[in-house]
Amino acid sequence: MTIGSKTFDTKSRAYLMGILNVTPDSFFDGGRFFDLNAAVCRAEKMISEGADIIDVGGQSTRPGYKEVSAQEEIDRAVPVIAAIKARFDIPVSVDTYKSEVAQAAIHAGADMVNDVYGLRYDEKMAPVIADAGVVCVITHNGAVKKYRPDIRASLRLAAAAGILNEKIIIDPGIGFGKTVEENLWCIANLSRFGQARCAEGCGSDGIGGAAPPPYEYPLLVGASNKSVIGAVLGVPEGERLYGTLATTAIAVLNGAAFIRVHDVKPNKQVVAMTEAIKKGELAAVCEP
Repeated sequence: MTIGSKTFDTKSRAYLMGILNVTPDSFFDGGRFFDLNAAVCRAEKMISEGADIIDVGGQSTRPGYKEVSAQEEIDRAVPVIAAIKARFDIPVSVDTYKSEVAQAAIHAGADMVNDVYGLRYDEKMAPVIADAGVVCVITHNGAVKKYRPDIRASLRLAAAAGILNEKIIIDPGIGFGKTVEENLWCIANLSRFGQARCAEGCGSDGIGGAAPPPYEYPLLVGASNKSVIGAVLGVPEGERLYGTLATTAIAVLNGAAFIRVHDVKPNKQVVAMTEAIKKGELAAVCEP
C-alpha cells in the first residue's frame, strides 16, 4: 500500500500511527498540543521515536464529545498538517468525519483520511476521498448502526464513489458504540474485519451501489488508553500504558498492519518484539 510517498508492506509487518490531537478536550491529551509550535514539536518527537504516520485530529470523539464547526476544525488541524508536511517527510492523516475538513486537509498535504464514522456521517466524504485518490481508514462505528461484525455498508459507499480497494484500511472501531465485551471481541477476531465483503443480500441495509468483490483489507487498531482498558484493569486514563501495550501485541499477532497510539516509543518496541516472535526469528535458539 502506498500512502503519500511511502510504501507500506502491510502483509509482512505492522506500522505505528502517532496520535496528534490539536483539541482542548481529547480524553488523553486534550489541550497539550493545541498550540501550533507544541503540535509540531510533538510530531517531531513521535517521528524520532519511530512513528510511520502522524494522525492529526481537530475534533475530539471521546464519549460525550462536543461537536465543533467544520471551520473551527479546519482552523485547528490544517495549519498543523501543512507545517508537518513542510518540515518532515512522513505521511500525514487527518482524523475527521466531515468532508469539508477532509478536503481542506488534503489541499494542505494530508495523505490519508481517517473517518471514525466509516463514510456514513457525511454523504460527500466518499466522493472527496475518491476524487483526491488518497487512502482512507473506514471505521466500524456501533453508534451509526447496531453492532455487527462487518462494515459492508461503508464498503458499498466506498465502491459506489470509486474508492479503490487498495486505498482502504479497515478499523474495527475500538471504543465506538461498543460494550467492553464487544471491544475485546474485535481485538481477538481482527481477521473477520480484514476479510470484510458484501455477501448475498447485503443490499438490505438500504445503501445502493454495486457490491465490492472479495478483498483482504489492511487493518488498523486504535485501542490506545481507551476506556476498555480502564474497565478491564480498573485504572484511570493516565495509567493505561501497560494495557495499551497488551492490545498492541495481540493486534500485531492477529494481523494488524497499523497501530494507532499516543506513546510511540514503548509501542514500537512491543511491535518489534511481537513481530520477531511471530516470524520465528528466534527459533534457532530453542532447537534441542
